[in-house]
Amino acid sequence: MGMTISQKILADHSGLDHVNPGELIQADIDIALANDITLPLAIRPFIEAGGKRVFDKGKVVVVLDHFNPAKDIDSATMLSVSRSFAQDMGLVNFFDVGEMGIEHALLPEKGLVGPGDLVIGADSHTCTYGALSAFATGVGSTDFAAAALTGKCWFKVPETIKFVLNGELQPWVSGKDIILAIIGQIGVDGALYKSMEFAGGAIPSLTISDRLTIANMAIEAGAKNGIFPFDDITQEYCQDRVQRPMRVFETDADAEFCDVMEFNLSCLEPVVAMPFLPENVRPVSEVKNVRVDQVVIGSCTNGRIEDLRVAARILKGNRIAKDVRLIVFPATPNIMLQAISEGLIQDIMESGGAVSTPTCGPCLGGHMGILAKGERAISTTNRNFVGRMGHPESEVVLSSPAVAAASAITGFITNPSDIMAM
Repeated sequence: MGMTISQKILADHSGLDHVNPGELIQADIDIALANDITLPLAIRPFIEAGGKRVFDKGKVVVVLDHFNPAKDIDSATMLSVSRSFAQDMGLVNFFDVGEMGIEHALLPEKGLVGPGDLVIGADSHTCTYGALSAFATGVGSTDFAAAALTGKCWFKVPETIKFVLNGELQPWVSGKDIILAIIGQIGVDGALYKSMEFAGGAIPSLTISDRLTIANMAIEAGAKNGIFPFDDITQEYCQDRVQRPMRVFETDADAEFCDVMEFNLSCLEPVVAMPFLPENVRPVSEVKNVRVDQVVIGSCTNGRIEDLRVAARILKGNRIAKDVRLIVFPATPNIMLQAISEGLIQDIMESGGAVSTPTCGPCLGGHMGILAKGERAISTTNRNFVGRMGHPESEVVLSSPAVAAASAITGFITNPSDIMAM
């Protein structure tokens, strides 16, 4: 029996010829990632295990993105502890204010992750890097500590669900709509501890930005990882970034899948996920008279330059609705600089929006956009659980940047086609 891409990467990194779903393996990792929330929790187990240095100064990556710049004394303390550890360990890839971006946008941009890599991160959205045909998954802080010390991690080889994407994307439909539609169909536990492998005739039409968004939210379906095949789009994105030989793995024709699901993207329209689960998905055309107080465009899901271009295109020449707050978070410093050079930041600000330094901000109820009781946000982030962005009696609606920008203009959840037709 053949193997999937995920199985091949796990086999390669564990020195085995073949691995089967359910098998427990120990594998060598290429990158171990932590941030200002998860690193402080890992330091004690690292030291208690005898840790005095990390296994590889270039392969342990720390990005201070969640509460940075510090929002209060507690976050300043976590940041200080993280800085001390990074300095003591001599980490090559340590990113602080001015250099840091949102980790899952920054690492691909920097070429720190690439095809065929095995990546673990003490953050659930580490699965983002599957867009580049890497096996990437989130772990707990203790697992990160062990990996930072030894360069190894234990895995149970996941079963794989194959998602066959065919058809052509309609106007204003993007990767965010695709993954929300999938989660809406299979549920937040529909891929529990499974690999979500994406295939089909529509793959070549999906940009790296689309793929990063889709892979990012694989965890919202309970998946162990999401992964795309390597193709010309991947090659073009990685060739000037990844400064090492890239390892390409392909799924065998006789690989076994626990399920195969087909989606016709030609039938997909812009969608939103209503509170309080990412599976509560509805077409925007069916959502009527739902008012929003705040609009957030950014995060590791949708803070890339492509997302800002879409938002600015809709916002340009318009003003956001009275009593609506629009906050935009470019995902990295380079993205912000590019957005400035293209005039996108000017378009956003002239519409009445505010633009922040790269940070996770309000996505996790962190800072720079916390919701009060009774408020509702539409957001390009990845989770809309109870209290996710602030008060437990607030609400978060998930959407694409296009729907978010259109909604900022009207003050209600809005199809971008309605704005562009005006």
